[in-house]
Amino acid sequence: MALISCPECNNNVSDAAFKCPSCGTQLRKPKRGFFGKLFKWSFVLFNFLMAIWVVGGFSAATKDYDALSGAEQAGAAIGTGLGVAMLLVLWVIGAVILGLFVVFTRPKAA
Repeated sequence: MALISCPECNNNVSDAAFKCPSCGTQLRKPKRGFFGKLFKWSFVLFNFLMAIWVVGGFSAATKDYDALSGAEQAGAAIGTGLGVAMLLVLWVIGAVILGLFVVFTRPKAA
């Protein structure tokens, strides 16, 4: 463990310190651990895949919509609305749960 000089107040500080104890200047940034990175990227990937799923499902359900009769159009609209609503609920629940894991695994300055 070596001592370095604080760039702000020129006091001797441990090279393992995140902040200078006398002036509070940040010396280095804490990094995420393995699980922190895993949860962060799973959160990003989950949101990306859910967005693709919602857009893809909505566009597939409305494909050839004009060729349907009135009753079929009404049924397709109701089914599409219910399906998109279910996907949005799943998206929100998953994003909240994964988001909490991301927040709880964020790096902390000691």
